[in-house]
Amino acid sequence: MAHILLLIGNIFPPSHAVSTDLFLLAAGLFAGMINAVAGGGTFISMPVLIYAGLPSVQANASSTVALFPGALASVYAYRKDFKSFEKISLKALIIISLTGGCIGAFLLILTPSKNFDKIIPWLILFGSLTFIFGKQAGRLLQSRFTISRSSLIIAQFILGIYGGYFGGGAGIMMMAVWSVFGLTDIKLINVNKTLLVGAANSIAVIIFIISGKIWWTQTCIMLVATTIGGYAGAYYARRLNQQVLRGVIVFLIILITAFFFYRAYK
Repeated sequence: MAHILLLIGNIFPPSHAVSTDLFLLAAGLFAGMINAVAGGGTFISMPVLIYAGLPSVQANASSTVALFPGALASVYAYRKDFKSFEKISLKALIIISLTGGCIGAFLLILTPSKNFDKIIPWLILFGSLTFIFGKQAGRLLQSRFTISRSSLIIAQFILGIYGGYFGGGAGIMMMAVWSVFGLTDIKLINVNKTLLVGAANSIAVIIFIISGKIWWTQTCIMLVATTIGGYAGAYYARRLNQQVLRGVIVFLIILITAFFFYRAYK
């Protein structure tokens, strides 16, 4: 959908601000909905913000802020279910994620947009492959490898950096890493993933706001839309065919990835 909207926008460019605002609203609703149901909202919100005129670094930062209320709502919904894993403290993982998210956010704001334009396609490709194959990769790795506690801490730190810098597919990556560590409680893994991704994003949001990287008009429109879309997605999640929805998202992600490679290297 996002790629289709981008193509339509290129053919019929908005003649005034209202058209752009409606475009952001529609894309934000969709991003919020799929984030609530299957994840991957970043792959929609960031490209649309770039189309709306934001430089790539500002678009990525603004996308993180726009999607954050939905992540915060998920953390609140799970607040009674958080607890430490058997082999490692949840508090330690939170501190690691916050530290990594802080570094990732600073790396982003120090990256010139012209350089980030070249990096974006690879980030989207990496995140896309994680979204598509992350669960299968996690099961495969779990059957063949185990990692130590120190290796898990290093991996979590790297994922925190990735979460603060870009974040697409970060939650799925965390779940895959934890499964290799030998954690098997899927419900607890999913719950704690929500908290730790939220931790990395929370510090990134603060840094992006303080650094002045947020374009507030576009961000606020998308923030409201993603919040509404997230609520709608959660409400209708049980009624939607998960496999069909995931297939649609994968198709869109492939199109978006191809579009950004073309945009960066044409």
